Amino acid sequence: MSSSTAVPGSSPIAETAPLSLCALEPHVPADRLVAEMVPPPRFDSVRFDTYVPDPDQPSQIEAVKVLSDFAAGLGGAHATGAGKRKWFGKKAAAPSGPRGVYLDGGYGVGKTHLLASLWHATPAAPSLKAFGTFVELTNLVGALGFQQTVKTLSGHRLLCIDEFELDDPGDTVLVSSLLSRLVEAGVALAATSNTLPGKLGEGRFAAADFLREIQGLSSHFRPLRIDGQDYRHRGLPDAPPPYSEEQVTKAAYATEGASLDDFPALLDHLARVHPSRYGALTDGIRAVCLTEVQPVPDQSTALRLVVLADRLYDREVPVLASGLPFDRLFSEEMLNGGYRKKYFRAISRLTALARDAKGLVAQ
Repeated sequence: MSSSTAVPGSSPIAETAPLSLCALEPHVPADRLVAEMVPPPRFDSVRFDTYVPDPDQPSQIEAVKVLSDFAAGLGGAHATGAGKRKWFGKKAAAPSGPRGVYLDGGYGVGKTHLLASLWHATPAAPSLKAFGTFVELTNLVGALGFQQTVKTLSGHRLLCIDEFELDDPGDTVLVSSLLSRLVEAGVALAATSNTLPGKLGEGRFAAADFLREIQGLSSHFRPLRIDGQDYRHRGLPDAPPPYSEEQVTKAAYATEGASLDDFPALLDHLARVHPSRYGALTDGIRAVCLTEVQPVPDQSTALRLVVLADRLYDREVPVLASGLPFDRLFSEEMLNGGYRKKYFRAISRLTALARDAKGLVAQ
């Protein structure tokens, strides 16, 4: 819709009114959740040979070799034969060793790049490979039900799980059961996380009470440590400081496909939209413009913002903001708590998207 609109503090301009994320309430059918279990747009074209290891970090070079070999070993249909019925209805034994790799490292060392490269390198049709975040996987179970999810994914050669984290006991039991069933069916696993498998859930809930499930999860994976500094800041300038509200608003009106929202109002809206729909919330959005960015008030709100930041980063949507800089979104208590790695990842990704948004502001 076009109109002659006066941007606060500026002369009238004839531009397209920006969208509002707060006005959107997307509904995502279950079949879309399954169809979208592929690497996100940012990682469409990544491959092992486009990963640039830090020469000072041998573990990064080693990771490429290990994962390349792992992909090559998935060349046959369910290479172990597990999950296949033999004569007389006897089921083949599950593989004895780990049926997956687990990429452990800090944020920004390229784990998702490597995980997506593994997905692309695995010699199987896209319909036989699944890629999604941990949140998207649990959302899939919520949409399809446990048994149907097992049935849907059991025929796959590979399941890649990005940002693997255990935030509550229910997730621990659910994912432990799901992955055990999939490994029995011969599905290979690969995951990324900032936390070693045996430390999952630490600082979030009474993980010791669910030690059996956590140890069961650990047994499915061979840990692969990837060291290094955040590539998003490697040799790059600091993130731009926040802009004025006038600059953000003017840029929103001048940018086709941009959204414009008050940050506190957006946080309230996220509480009314299930995180599984945050990707759909950004459909068609080419830039997110936010005014009055301020500290996130509580942990539940903060975790929802982390999911939105991930979806925006996956889709390469630049973020232009006024108010506080993104490194002041989360309180010291949050940054020192059990979810600190998630919050640092969100800061890192929002900082990268803020840098991408510099070109939206008229110089």
